[in-house]
Amino acid sequence: MIKTHLIIDGDPGIDDALALLYALKRDDVVLRGITTVGGNIGLDKTTMNALRILEITNNPHVPVARGIGKPLLRENQSEGEVHGRDGLGNTDLPEPKICEIREHAVDFIIDTIMENPKQITLVPIGPLTNVAVAVIKEPRLKDYVKEVVIMGGAVTTFGNITPRSEFNIYTDPEAAKIVFESGLPITLVGLDVTMKTLLKHDHLKEIMKASSPVTEFVGKIITHYMRFYEEVVGVDGCGMHDPLAVAVAIDRSLVKTRRLFVTVETRGESSTGETVADLRGSKEGGVKPSNMDVCVEVDSQRFLREFVETLKK
Repeated sequence: MIKTHLIIDGDPGIDDALALLYALKRDDVVLRGITTVGGNIGLDKTTMNALRILEITNNPHVPVARGIGKPLLRENQSEGEVHGRDGLGNTDLPEPKICEIREHAVDFIIDTIMENPKQITLVPIGPLTNVAVAVIKEPRLKDYVKEVVIMGGAVTTFGNITPRSEFNIYTDPEAAKIVFESGLPITLVGLDVTMKTLLKHDHLKEIMKASSPVTEFVGKIITHYMRFYEEVVGVDGCGMHDPLAVAVAIDRSLVKTRRLFVTVETRGESSTGETVADLRGSKEGGVKPSNMDVCVEVDSQRFLREFVETLKK
């Protein structure tokens, strides 16, 4: 079996937790490390939550490296209402016994990728602060990383923070702009496809058939997440934003992509964080060469089926 080697950079967070669980339970994935960033909640909690996920799944060998706690130039944003006071749906898991490593997340990303040329897929599923600093510190990263699969943005659809911006990009737009224009081999998994992969109550019931401490935990955090979507967003089910990014990193055939030039608006009065794409494409009269693959379609049923079956393991 060919295995995909991942570093997941995130801000757990309910959907981050689901993405981590999905990666940890896949037989075809080697999770080389988790790096944390401030975002959904503060850095202390995102780091503790990463450790909690490893502990509840009995994966103490996976290193967790603490990263940067605030955006490059802005104040922190918080989505505590979405994820609960602890970031995990108010499940109040105990303090983890395992500890983070001493190496900083930025250095862990650089060192792991540079020591394993074209072997590591980096999956940022939170604000892009760590990744931006990494590419500034080590510009050769673009030539050594296998791929960077980013959960973020809204290229052809509306945003979830402002009419045009998605949370991860909006939280640190300057970092996102640096990453987008860095030359990294990027695939962008945005709201264009993640809002087409809604986990419904029937999916949750199927997961819960496999009774275990992990599925009990999953049931609690998804129930909290669904309640927010139903009461605030007005949607039946909850978006599998971060899990879909991990799935695309493993199996590209889940999505159809379009090669585009995309940048990030950092100074707009009402459009900060917008992922601005030249939809003409580089072959259709666009001024700048395309810099990433943007996911525009997804096989949502296959992804959701695989997600459910994986979490039931």
